[in-house]
This record gives sequence, C-alpha cells and structure tokens, in this order.
Amino acid sequence: MKRLPIVPTLIVGLAVAAMIALGLWQLLDRLPKKEAYLAQLAANPARPVIAFPLFPDDSLLFRRTVADCHPPVAIRRAGAGAAGFRLIATCSVPQGSMQVQLGTTHDPRAVSDWPGGRVTGYVSHAPDSRSLLQSAFDHRPQDMLLVTDSPIPGLDANPRPGISGIPNNHLAYAVQWFLFAAIAAIIYALAVIRRNRMVVVSNTPR
Repeated sequence: MKRLPIVPTLIVGLAVAAMIALGLWQLLDRLPKKEAYLAQLAANPARPVIAFPLFPDDSLLFRRTVADCHPPVAIRRAGAGAAGFRLIATCSVPQGSMQVQLGTTHDPRAVSDWPGGRVTGYVSHAPDSRSLLQSAFDHRPQDMLLVTDSPIPGLDANPRPGISGIPNNHLAYAVQWFLFAAIAAIIYALAVIRRNRMVVVSNTPR
C-alpha cells in the first residue's frame, strides 16, 4: 500500500482548503453584499433631494443633491475619459470645502471664471490621485463630488453618473480561487503518483 507523505499532504490540504474558503467567502458573502449595494445605488437617483454630503458616504452616491458655492476658491481640470476634461471647482463652506464638477470640455487649456452660486446635481466620487497599489494599502474613503445637472456656459454636459462604472468582480474572484484550489490539488496528485512510481521502480528486483 502506497502511503501519502504526511507533511506535504497536510500543507497542500490546508492550502487547498484555504483557497476553497476564500472562494466561498467571495461567493456567499461578498457577492450578495455587493449586489445589494449596487441595487441601492441604482435606486438612489429616484430618492428625495438631499443637501450635499461634506463627508464621505458611499451609500449616498447618485443621490440628487443641492449646495451653494460662494465663490469658488479654485477651478482645476481633471481627466474625463472620452469626454476629454472636466472642470472642477473647489468651494469654501463652513465645514471645510466641497468640489463641484461644472461640465466637460475637449479643450486641454479650458478655463472658467464661474463666480459660484447654487448648484444642483448628483453625488459622485471626486477624482482620486492614488494609484491602484496605493489604494490597496490606503483605505481612506474617496472624497465626494457634486456633478451638476446643467453645465456652466462654455462647457459640455456632464455624463450622468451610473453603476456601470462600479466593478462587481466577486463572482470572478470566487471562480479564480476554486480554480487555484483545483490546480493545486491536481498538481500535487500528479506529483504523488510520479513519486510512487519512482519508488516502485527503485524497489523492483533486477
């Protein structure tokens, strides 16, 4: 009877079990929570208008909002993908500051002398300068951004915020962990079979 090597088998077994547990966590915990969160965000535009949140709260994304900006402290350009650039005003408020996306433009030198005023729109995320690697270790919430309904004169309309830009990869992560577990188990099984064959050959009388 061929015996399995105890220590390697224990190590591989624990690794496979951990991978399966991670896959189940993604599938049974993270995925339902993300789907519920996306359903909440999809319903947010139809909910009542709120005052613009000055502190990060991702549950308020895409809620209709209103705020006063008198006057902007600065107006800067930020990338906007296919829309070109977006002009974002930083406004001083009693609790600190807020950011307002005034509109988009394809002119990389566009400037604005917008004097400020009351703005209405949707709650979104402000541009984040952190790289993907930095975000993995820096878990500070992303700042909020008011995306205006109507652009100021000279700018194009802002794209409507939506959940299409929010990733939901938990099912893919679960499948990956299950595949990793299967591959590890198969590789180990093949290694044990090869080892046992070599033992049989070495013990065969010549």
